[in-house]
Amino acid sequence: MPAFDLVLRGGTCVLPWGEEATDVGVRAGRIAAIGDLRTADAAETIDCTGLHILPGLIDAHVHLRDPGDPAVETLETGTRAALLGGLTAVFDMPNTAPSITDRERLDWKRGYLDGRAWVDVGLYVGASKKNIPELAALELQPNVCAVKVFAGSSTGDLLVEDDASLEAVMRSGRRRICYHSEDEYRLQERKPLFHSGMPHRNHMVWRDVDCALIGTQRLMTLARRTGRPAHILHVSTAEELELLRDYRDVSTVEVLLNHLTQTDEAYDRLGGYAVMNPPIRDERHLRAAWAAIADGTVDVVGSDHAPHSRAAKERPWPDGAAGLTGVQTIVPLMLDHVSAGRLSLSRLVDLMCAGPARVYGATGKGRLAAGYDADFTLVDMKRERTIEESWIVSPCGWTPFAGHRCTGWPVMAILRGAVAMREDEVIGSPRGTGVRFAEARG
Repeated sequence: MPAFDLVLRGGTCVLPWGEEATDVGVRAGRIAAIGDLRTADAAETIDCTGLHILPGLIDAHVHLRDPGDPAVETLETGTRAALLGGLTAVFDMPNTAPSITDRERLDWKRGYLDGRAWVDVGLYVGASKKNIPELAALELQPNVCAVKVFAGSSTGDLLVEDDASLEAVMRSGRRRICYHSEDEYRLQERKPLFHSGMPHRNHMVWRDVDCALIGTQRLMTLARRTGRPAHILHVSTAEELELLRDYRDVSTVEVLLNHLTQTDEAYDRLGGYAVMNPPIRDERHLRAAWAAIADGTVDVVGSDHAPHSRAAKERPWPDGAAGLTGVQTIVPLMLDHVSAGRLSLSRLVDLMCAGPARVYGATGKGRLAAGYDADFTLVDMKRERTIEESWIVSPCGWTPFAGHRCTGWPVMAILRGAVAMREDEVIGSPRGTGVRFAEARG
């Protein structure tokens, strides 16, 4: 019997302690050895010469819209898009139709992964004012990555905007809670200032810096009062990033690829295809986001993949849908940022693998190390390629990054020791499963 099921040979591995030209041996779906394996016997060997071997990258913030509208996205198409884009796991948000807010819907969603998920999936549970007493038990269910709270800007019953309810959520359970942080009261107060048909750049005027900052200030006060750890999603302002540096005892930070890549010029160029919540802002905030990447303030980078139909995006502002696609394009774009010298490959791995694993408590994920899941993203940092909408597999069919030329591209993804994507080809059948989390049962 061969010593290994698979050996990745001759690549540059991005290890927790730095980049190293070495081999990786896989046995029974896990990393079994890292070192010189040139003479090792293996059932399969992959020549990785010229490639960087990263631990399987994670997008911890996606909306796969399932259950919902299959004409926009499904679990199958969204995870296929993730795989083609070089990801091996995603964490799926609960604001579906219906929302994932109780044990019955959560059990259904977990079972729904089988035979449909092309990558591994973590599941958020949504908080509402009605399910607060159940949250402590729901967050411990298998494959649950976190409770998600919409403290502003939500539809349906997933809005928890007042301090009393937010504090009650924080006192129901113990795991880190994820927040959409915009102040709902300021949003509603300012809404009458705008009318249908105004220029799209008014989106960042309506949902201004104070809207985001006030929301985050309130959450930090409550988090410290209750001792409940918080993960602030899609932080979009320089002011919030400065604030959050003083709350590292109770907070972690996510920044989106969009807020590292796009500025307000996108409204003039893309119209409704630049509208998201919180909004794309001016270059001052983009510079602050990169400074926060450089100094370690940011723990996670995600896409907030939130597809909508073209018709919904092309309605006049503010009547159009807010949300942009991103699960298939985040890895190429982040690799392009690496090529441009804005961050290192090691920092990219920290933000899209080790960071999500640490923040959410994912087990077996997050690093190239013996005993961990044999999930790998193989990238060619010399590959130049333009993002084209013909490549996008989400049924909505569009990306705000069409025409962007990237240097650096994911060429292979391996899921638990089996090649799942190679050179734009999805291989085999869906074999994704629920991500395991340390504090969740099962």
